[in-house]
Amino acid sequence: MNIAKNMEAIFVAAVVIAGATSFATAAVPATRAAAPAAVVAKADTNAMQVVTITAKRLTAAEKAAL
Repeated sequence: MNIAKNMEAIFVAAVVIAGATSFATAAVPATRAAAPAAVVAKADTNAMQVVTITAKRLTAAEKAAL
């Protein structure tokens, strides 16, 4: 079965299904939820994490070997 010959029918069927679902959901009233309260993110300055790196840097010869 060659799908290229049936692409028009597939497209029309997809448009019909999309149209039917848009009409079916248009009658349903949209629910209005209360707006969520604003959330403010604030970092605790006393508990800030610090990362210390104590490794040596590679020399030019070591970089070239990689």
